[in-house]
Amino acid sequence: MRGILYVSHGSRIYEARKEAESFIHSVRAQIDVELQEICFLELAKPDLQQGVKTLVDQGATEISVIPVLLLSAGHYFRDIPEEMNTINEKYPHIKFLYGKPLGVQSRLTNILKERIQETGIRANKDAKILVVGRGSYNPQTEIDISSIGRELKESTGFDYVDVCYLAACRPSFEDALQQSLEAEHSQVFIVPYLWFTGVLEKYIEEKIQNHSTNKQVVLCHHLGNHPAMQEALKERVYETFKYPLQLYIS
Repeated sequence: MRGILYVSHGSRIYEARKEAESFIHSVRAQIDVELQEICFLELAKPDLQQGVKTLVDQGATEISVIPVLLLSAGHYFRDIPEEMNTINEKYPHIKFLYGKPLGVQSRLTNILKERIQETGIRANKDAKILVVGRGSYNPQTEIDISSIGRELKESTGFDYVDVCYLAACRPSFEDALQQSLEAEHSQVFIVPYLWFTGVLEKYIEEKIQNHSTNKQVVLCHHLGNHPAMQEALKERVYETFKYPLQLYIS
């Protein structure tokens, strides 16, 4: 019997957990599988082991483990597989299939364009976009965020688009914001490439508030519960049904 386990990042912030759960519930409703559960990597319950146990107790014999992650980094390559290898030893009779993060997709970059438009603020010719990624020690993260920045520049027509990071990579968000405010830009649109609200978004808000400037700084909404995000995650689920040999956890 098939089961699906959605693995979200987790947060100490109640609002962030509820937003993630609400999003996943909206995707669950579109997938015709009876056994579907949500768990978290850290900072919230249930964890991976509890999520698997719940599905197994309900009769699941094949479980698609779906990372609710934007990009391929440490959580995807290391944390989830290590935990699942331990779980697999406990349930050797269960077939575990591993999905992929959403990755770089034009329809997701288009959401960023929408988030800018939703502010209702007309962009000046010298306006700058600052795309803010989470950051990771995995080199693919910088490649992916840079690609998103280039695509957003092409789709919006902004002359100035830079990327920065909240951790591990350079430039840091704080440095990039400072440089942007010191440069000849009358407006800076801060575009977080974050799925849900949480500590990182609050950090962005705090840093913006701490800067005294006569420039217009516009913080855009995160990706959130957008129909394109729902469709992208739903596709990752169905991929594990169609191509299981490529997605075993080893």
